[in-house]
Amino acid sequence: MKKLLAVLMVAALVISAMAFKVIMVTDTGGLGDRSFNDGTWAGVVRAAKELGADYEVIQSYEQADYVPNLSKAAQEADLVFAVGFMMTDSLFKVAAQYPDTKFVGIDIVPPEGKNLPNVLTITFKEQEGAFLVGYIAAAMTKTGIVGFIGGIPIPPVERYRYGFEAGVKTYEAIHGVKVKVLRGYTNEFSDPKKGKDLAMSQFAEGADVIFHAAGACGNGVIEAAKEKFSELLGKENPSLQDFIDYYYSKGKAYFAIGVDADQDYMAPGAVLASAMKRVDMAAYYAVKWAYEGTFEGGHDVLGLAEDGVGISPMKYTKGMVPNTVIAELALIKNAIKTGAFKVPDTQEALNNFTVPKWLQFPWTKK
Repeated sequence: MKKLLAVLMVAALVISAMAFKVIMVTDTGGLGDRSFNDGTWAGVVRAAKELGADYEVIQSYEQADYVPNLSKAAQEADLVFAVGFMMTDSLFKVAAQYPDTKFVGIDIVPPEGKNLPNVLTITFKEQEGAFLVGYIAAAMTKTGIVGFIGGIPIPPVERYRYGFEAGVKTYEAIHGVKVKVLRGYTNEFSDPKKGKDLAMSQFAEGADVIFHAAGACGNGVIEAAKEKFSELLGKENPSLQDFIDYYYSKGKAYFAIGVDADQDYMAPGAVLASAMKRVDMAAYYAVKWAYEGTFEGGHDVLGLAEDGVGISPMKYTKGMVPNTVIAELALIKNAIKTGAFKVPDTQEALNNFTVPKWLQFPWTKK
């Protein structure tokens, strides 16, 4: 019996040693943001469960945690995720020290001359999804003022802003209206109160639609929109139907626009739409590639054409949006996918952005 137990224990150790393991290291935003980090983690978990792999998450509480957390993960896992632009330098420093471990950097661009065969980085054309929600925001505002609230103005956040403002400009040009864009930053990603306070400030300035690209800070933006919309109704906890009925009868609303994941469910009726970034699918496929042995280092950029970004189905609010606007969005989305229409991805490109003359619709008046 003792001999049998010894054999079983050795077998268990061998099996454990052979198990494929994935570890995700978060940025300081951490899990619970219901957008960027949570979306990536959802993709990791889904793939790991399907493959029977082990998975774990390590939380970073400050930037000084990045290198030790990534190093610890590299010692224990076959595949390590570094999630967030601010982890760029730490990722490439650690990955160079652990050439036998595979790494995936989400929202990370390889520094010049630092491409490593064991590192796959994935970025997104955030501006393309943001363009769509910017167009809707301009179509739905009743005050002629919309807002943008970013977290830290890093490249992915700024690409969201460029796209959002380009969407507003395009609606202005096509429909002959003027829409003002308010801008603000929380300068972090983890404090919903800062997001709510900034949203309330923009609402006080006249905005009635606010798009956030602020991680967990954006949860406060959504809370602010729900609170302001509820005040219009004079109800503490209005139902979705209450929001819809009020909008149709009064033509007024306070809307938030979500980011990264479909956040419409967080306040049905008060979240107009969400600019989605499929970090979940990027993570899912990266795990599968590493597990199946088809992983290759390099850099991938995903946009509308690759279904890497997009807009939520607007499950709760699509009926509030005019059918003509939905039709216009569909046509513009196709033009972006085919490359006929380019959404600006830098401040310079946004400054020089003009709406092409061919982009017009028979039902609009100039």
